[in-house]
Amino acid sequence: MRRPSLLLACLAVLGSAVACGGAAEPAPAQPSAAAPAPVQTVAGVAIAADPALAALLPERIRSAGKVRVATDAPYPPFEMFVTEGGKELTGIDYDLGQALGAKLGVPFEFGLQKFDGIIPAIQAGQYDAVMSAITDNKERQAVLTFVDYSVSGTGILVKKGNPDGVSTYTDLCGKSVAVQAATNQSKLVDKWQQECKAAGEPEISKKEYPKDTDAQLAIKAGTVVASLQTKPAAIHTARTAEGGAAFEAVDDPSALGGYHASPNGIGVANKDRQLAEAIQKALQALMDDGTYGKILATYDAESIGLKTATINAAVD
Repeated sequence: MRRPSLLLACLAVLGSAVACGGAAEPAPAQPSAAAPAPVQTVAGVAIAADPALAALLPERIRSAGKVRVATDAPYPPFEMFVTEGGKELTGIDYDLGQALGAKLGVPFEFGLQKFDGIIPAIQAGQYDAVMSAITDNKERQAVLTFVDYSVSGTGILVKKGNPDGVSTYTDLCGKSVAVQAATNQSKLVDKWQQECKAAGEPEISKKEYPKDTDAQLAIKAGTVVASLQTKPAAIHTARTAEGGAAFEAVDDPSALGGYHASPNGIGVANKDRQLAEAIQKALQALMDDGTYGKILATYDAESIGLKTATINAAVD
């Protein structure tokens, strides 16, 4: 979905005519009507550009007329394709990007990039931002500034029927587990491996895959007993894959929001702090007017919502 750039209205002044004879002087010229602000509809909400927010954008973004956004799809419900094999995107991150673009008056144009290549691509100037369910943490803050828009932890996805009886993460000791490369989940497995070892249990055998869909195939093939992904993604996959017949998400009462819950953010290069602050204010406006909540509700993800848009909220 693409939108036109923010239109700048100008006033046309009409020249006055010269009066002659007894003819009446013409009425003063009236300025022409300003062009309407472009409107984007997201989650059933019509969003018009806010000139005050648009003015906060860096000059280079306003000149370019767009924000280039890197994402790794599919990773439902954050980013996915409208139809399998298609190119049109949908999901929490995509819809939120369209809403932010509408509010700021410049489209957020999404491009596909493998997750482990996103930060290098931003550093190389190929993209202005990342919106890909990326966890805000101190290590990533060394190169990116995050506008935090949700909070969620890690979930465990297993084969339907849970044949290995996984009820919590410690049940994964001595078992093979799939993760997507370069994700927070990959690092979390490293931490859990040490816990297994300290408890006298065999370590988890971690298998990294380039895409989350590859990890799901590994579960079906029996190569791994489980896959780790954000809790909302695990729940969505369990509900939708093969009509809900392929997987299930482990429901651990001790971690209803997922393990090691942390903020997810919209990341921009540290040198682009002005862009981050403009996005933060636009996001807060969407939170305040209810649009943000409607986007989350579209994907049954209200539980990961925030009331305040923060910058670099992660503490570890």
